Amino acid sequence: MNASDMPSEQHAVFEIQRAAYDAAPFAEWSERHGRLERLRALIADNESAIEGAIDADFGGRPRIETQIAEIFPSLSEIRSAIKHGRRWMKPRSAGVSKWFLPARAHVVPRPLGVVGIIVPWNYPLFLAVSPLVASIAAGNRAMVKMSEFTPAFSDLFQRLIAAKFRSSEIAVITGGPEVAALFSAMPFDHLLFTGSTSVGRKVMGAASHNLTPVTLELGGKSPTVIAPGYQIDQAVQRVLAGKLLNAGQTCIAPDYVLVPRPQVQTFVESAKRQARAMYPAGLDDSDYCSIVNTRHYRRLTGYVEQARAAGATIVPLFNGADRNDGKHRLAPALLV
Repeated sequence: MNASDMPSEQHAVFEIQRAAYDAAPFAEWSERHGRLERLRALIADNESAIEGAIDADFGGRPRIETQIAEIFPSLSEIRSAIKHGRRWMKPRSAGVSKWFLPARAHVVPRPLGVVGIIVPWNYPLFLAVSPLVASIAAGNRAMVKMSEFTPAFSDLFQRLIAAKFRSSEIAVITGGPEVAALFSAMPFDHLLFTGSTSVGRKVMGAASHNLTPVTLELGGKSPTVIAPGYQIDQAVQRVLAGKLLNAGQTCIAPDYVLVPRPQVQTFVESAKRQARAMYPAGLDDSDYCSIVNTRHYRRLTGYVEQARAAGATIVPLFNGADRNDGKHRLAPALLV
């Protein structure tokens, strides 16, 4: 896609960032450090607003989960980049084949230019900030496309970024699938996408027309294997910690467990006991997250009904109701 074919807003921002990069292609460490500090302050000064916006998008997401899974890791990424960034910029020696002696070689890190970042809905802060930190530390300009499934946070993040950064440095783009499709087709110098495999194929296909290098972090299945003789209670504790955070809406949350057949019932009973201890009020527990929207809620409940129809035993892990359609809250369950 040519720049003139892009939607006017994205086109204007891209041209501003491209011109800024062309005018100053190698940002010194002082400039990169300043941008990282501004990003750090943006998060640290607005933690409560960030927690509230994500809570609103999910229809109920515990603030403690947003702190643990998004705010703390985001700030940690920034601190690490500030600590190591100057060293990352330094040239380093590289080996030379004996056929080229006495030549010498060095690897000199250079910014790429304008980087595109497509953010998913499940961890909208961290999965925007983490690649953004890498982009800033490498001296790039960045455009960030937020998910349409998190409108409250996307709007907040767009306003916070605009208040801290010039559009020539970082810009946040919002909109639905049609905007994302056009965003993927822009001639970025690098494009990063986190999301489903099916959408990842479309992103790579769109980027290929510009020969844009793409980094894809895609979803998949995450099996857990419990070896014979391993402590079942300890295994269950670890599985539930990974599965119940964010109500399982995590790309690496355990999807299925392979248990020695004689220990299946022991696993089931331990999971029921521990899940109910973690969330005593069940679906009404304020520390348990909702499913992000009706579409995903229906997808998950559909899987449960499909398994039931196929003869699987459904074992709810909470006491009380196992779902709340109006608030798209879904209790965890084992399919045995």
